[in-house]
Amino acid sequence: MTTARFTLDPAFTVGDVDPRLFGSFVEHLGRCVYTGVFEPDHPTADERGLRQDVLDLVRELGVTVVRYPGGNFVSGYRWEDSVGPVHERPRRLDLAWHSIETNRFGLSEYQDFLRKTGAEPMMAVNLGTRGVAEALELQEYANHPGGTALSDLRIAHGDKDPFGIRLWCLGNEMDGPWQTGHKTAREYGRIAAETARAMRQFDGGTELVVCGSSSRSMPTFAAWEATVLEETYELIDHISLHAYYWPEDGDVDSFLASAVDMESFIEEVVATADHVGARLKSSKRITLSFDEWNVWYLPEWVARSKTFPQDEWPEAPRRLEDSYSVTDAVVLGSLLIALLRHADRVAVACLAQLVNVIAPIMTEPGGPAWRQTTFFPFAQAARYGRGQVLVVRVDTPTYTTRKYGEVGLLHATAVRAEDGSVTVFAVNRGRSGPLPLEVDLRGLDVTRVVEHSALADADPDARNTLDDPERVLPHAVEGAAVRDGRLTAVLEPLSWNVIRLA
Repeated sequence: MTTARFTLDPAFTVGDVDPRLFGSFVEHLGRCVYTGVFEPDHPTADERGLRQDVLDLVRELGVTVVRYPGGNFVSGYRWEDSVGPVHERPRRLDLAWHSIETNRFGLSEYQDFLRKTGAEPMMAVNLGTRGVAEALELQEYANHPGGTALSDLRIAHGDKDPFGIRLWCLGNEMDGPWQTGHKTAREYGRIAAETARAMRQFDGGTELVVCGSSSRSMPTFAAWEATVLEETYELIDHISLHAYYWPEDGDVDSFLASAVDMESFIEEVVATADHVGARLKSSKRITLSFDEWNVWYLPEWVARSKTFPQDEWPEAPRRLEDSYSVTDAVVLGSLLIALLRHADRVAVACLAQLVNVIAPIMTEPGGPAWRQTTFFPFAQAARYGRGQVLVVRVDTPTYTTRKYGEVGLLHATAVRAEDGSVTVFAVNRGRSGPLPLEVDLRGLDVTRVVEHSALADADPDARNTLDDPERVLPHAVEGAAVRDGRLTAVLEPLSWNVIRLA
């Protein structure tokens, strides 16, 4: 067996991890909200209708920020429908997902959910069918202490304290023809700039995300970013990226290498942003908000959506409820590694989505909640991936993929915590055998392995289900050791690994 190797040196770092790298996403889509986070008739529901079994899992998952309310949904969103007495809130058609929105869960319930999970808000404004005025009205309602019509309305609705929303998305995927109110790059750049300028007049400390391309494969990719940033560069803080991955035509080897695409995507957006900054002679550095990413079996959804009756508008239908395998979890772990490896430029990232809809947490109405296989890599990264990312350049055996050519079997990163402990996150993409690993711990004051856990299974298609919710769990791996300043370990085939050193 050929050994994979790399060296860790505290003198060579990528950057500090922003805790918001471990964010997630709640959209009014399918059952993410209704019978997901919110189900007033559930046995565990609290006084506000939130499922406490789901709240427990969200806290365990370690989510730091929650993007809301969309997603495509936001481009038809009327924020004022979602406030005030629940029985007075209107039912609306949601054009994005062809369903009925009841507005029983709204802004106040979202804020209550955040308080109970410890996550920060990331609010999107509608720049599809609405614009500057509505964004300012929402900002005033949410954030002004009192003494104005809209802030006093919030107080009358029972929320005395301002919501304190600082991070805002200026629309969603406005490059996509599927988006209600789709715009050209120049059209969107102008309205985003005017909205940003106005929102900063309300609060100069507002943090703003402008829409980048909805995927790297869009025909307008890079040109879209360049045009939008020309209009908004000095007014915004972050530009968004969205990416979803699945095994195209059953090509599992390429699927396992999905992080190759994610890393290229990040680096190309960084290059585009820096190019615009250079042209504008700006000293400002734009960072990235990778606010939608996940494994998503998108072609299956597209095929199913064509069969939906167009004259029916269901309420909280089962949509996008992918069941995730061990293989999917290993890919998701590799995507987390890609984000960490670019911690110097990725300031925010949101796993899309949080509950039921392509999610790490699943629920049944009136029934249990459980962890999908993808829950575990995210929870471990959110717990142990805090600190400073160290430079990792691997010397690894490779394998051939149809989509990306020769790709390393090992994908890895390492994070050094404030107390000097180090966590190595590593994926063995190889499906046929174990991968020995050696890490030179040069200059690091670590002498022992605290834990080596792996997510792997003899059946790469194994998954957790309602009937067997703990079929797949991380397990301890024996044999990892530190000797003479060198870590040695063996990574199981097709596995996500967490090796903690102290």
